[in-house]
Amino acid sequence: TCEVARNFEDKFERESISSRFDLYPIADLAQLPSLIRTEPLLQGLAVTIPHKQQVMNYLHEISEEATAIGAVNCIRISNGKLTGFNTDVYGFEKSLFPLLKSYHTHALVLGTGGSSKAIQYVLQKMQINYELVSSSGKSHLNYADLNKECLGKYLLIINCTPLGMYPDVDGLPSIPYHFLTERHIVFDLVYNPEKTAFLQEGEKYGARIKNGLEMLHLQADENWRIWNS
Repeated sequence: TCEVARNFEDKFERESISSRFDLYPIADLAQLPSLIRTEPLLQGLAVTIPHKQQVMNYLHEISEEATAIGAVNCIRISNGKLTGFNTDVYGFEKSLFPLLKSYHTHALVLGTGGSSKAIQYVLQKMQINYELVSSSGKSHLNYADLNKECLGKYLLIINCTPLGMYPDVDGLPSIPYHFLTERHIVFDLVYNPEKTAFLQEGEKYGARIKNGLEMLHLQADENWRIWNS
């Protein structure tokens, strides 16, 4: 994304690093091998939605953590070998931890895609019980299942969907926001706009809110470490 590119460009300028971060929008992952061949100086890739799961089929090796999660957002390229990692885990854990109180023992994870899988991994690591929520409701909670009793128990709510992301800034998950309180944390992985409609609704009812920008910067720093390891 443009924000990721700006983050690296600022880092390169600040630290006088002779590198470049380019964007490669790929509609079909079948184009990935061709991209690798035509860019011989490419050292690594940051993978964004919707490719975090399917890109695993094109890698030579996958880290133990990324394998357990089932999603990759960072690829290191070394001598033609592609190794996949998941740094969303690092970024989310470091970003979430300072917000948590002793009563944040249950979470709702909105969405079931690649980003959601990393969030689930972190919650398991932190021993926070969670339920997945999706519009399909297949083996998960449906948005229609969310009520006062449910939100009274699940005080951490994490949006892992692209709803509300620029340019569709009016989109937001369909949860009963009027049951939110000051004990809730409403965390949105979306960072553009800075305050999504989801976060605005959470703030309206007193919840503590946070977007995904710090998480983005943290995982980008971890990507850089991996690419240079």
